[in-house]
Amino acid sequence: MKCPYCGHLENRVVDSRLNKEYTITRRRRLCEECTRRFTTYERLEVTMPMLVKKDGRREAWDRHKVVEGLKKACEKRPVSIEMIDEFVDAMEREFQDLGEREISVDMVGERVMKGLKDLDEVAYVRFASVYRQFKDLSEFMDELKGMLDNNQGKGS
Repeated sequence: MKCPYCGHLENRVVDSRLNKEYTITRRRRLCEECTRRFTTYERLEVTMPMLVKKDGRREAWDRHKVVEGLKKACEKRPVSIEMIDEFVDAMEREFQDLGEREISVDMVGERVMKGLKDLDEVAYVRFASVYRQFKDLSEFMDELKGMLDNNQGKGS
């Protein structure tokens, strides 16, 4: 593992820990050259289905893109990075369990919308405004009204 500070290749692991689900190993490393510490994460690499874009192009699953989109939607909200990682982990397991070689980006978008609605309603509205590409304020208000109607139905 190359040191992110000095580029030296010699380092040693000073601590290793597993996450709650035993799926990710976090390793604290010490560079032998500059003696600075850095963290690496090790996770099982699994095959994800290819994404079929709206125009028919195929694209490899990119966890980083999904996480970054969620971080942007959850910016300045009480949603931790750990919550986002757990959400994406669960989503990836669902898509793997489908056993499909390809899934549509619409399926991913709808799954993100469903999960965000439970995670944080403000983040949900932010994501929805980009994902649904509202053409005007009335479409945006219709989405909010639908959300409010659903919440009132849950409380009764």
